[in-house]
Amino acid sequence: MKQDDIQYIRSKNGFIIDMDGVLYHGNKLLPGVRDFVKWLKDEQKKFVFLTNSSERTPRELKEKLQRLGIDVDTSVFYTSALATAMFLASQKPKGSAFIIGEAGLINALYNVGYTMNNVDPDFVVMGETRTYSYEKIEHAVNLVLNGAKLVGTNPDLTGPIETGIAPATKSLIAPIELSTGRNAYFVGKPNPLMMRNALKKIKCAREESIIIGDRMDTDMVAGIESEIDTCLVLSGITNLEIMAEFAYQPKFVLDGVGDIVGIRS
Repeated sequence: MKQDDIQYIRSKNGFIIDMDGVLYHGNKLLPGVRDFVKWLKDEQKKFVFLTNSSERTPRELKEKLQRLGIDVDTSVFYTSALATAMFLASQKPKGSAFIIGEAGLINALYNVGYTMNNVDPDFVVMGETRTYSYEKIEHAVNLVLNGAKLVGTNPDLTGPIETGIAPATKSLIAPIELSTGRNAYFVGKPNPLMMRNALKKIKCAREESIIIGDRMDTDMVAGIESEIDTCLVLSGITNLEIMAEFAYQPKFVLDGVGDIVGIRS
């Protein structure tokens, strides 16, 4: 990476930063992250930690980073659950939903005035969950056939875990789509809606911002389609060989975020 490129990245005012594969992997903080976050604070940069995961609440994410030695406010987190809640509230204020998901998604919907409804909901909403069951899928299928709209928090097929990978929202929602013949609407990255909300959150224009992530199929394409500069880090699931397979390419490639502050991965 040329020093001019590093300086260009450092000159940005707004940073949209993916979490898993960029800040940490599982319960392990990645090299250079502590110095990078300190630099963001010292330089008074505007930043948001963006995640397609809908499982955890911002408070839970804050506590996770605290355990890893990073202290930030809950306000810096923006999840696909929060984006989904904003989308549903804009589509049908004070509506109702049948939710298959965890605390992050349930709390986000409660906070925008949604009620839980397993009889005649406006929406069936799917996020990552560890309480997946045939009974819930069967019930969701019939609610959709009876008129409920199908929404997924993100279009990820899999997500990284310490022991390998786990099915993510698009894999979990597929049986409902196949059984009903209805396509779900996915809110999370690479949907430009989530990127625009992130820019609003940090109060930055796209021209003065950059997205840093480890996935070509969500982070990089989200930036490209939203006309935000992109930086791929190789500390997550993507290597140079995988990157080369895509028709689009990131503007910058780093080993990790430590490169931005001179800390080698």
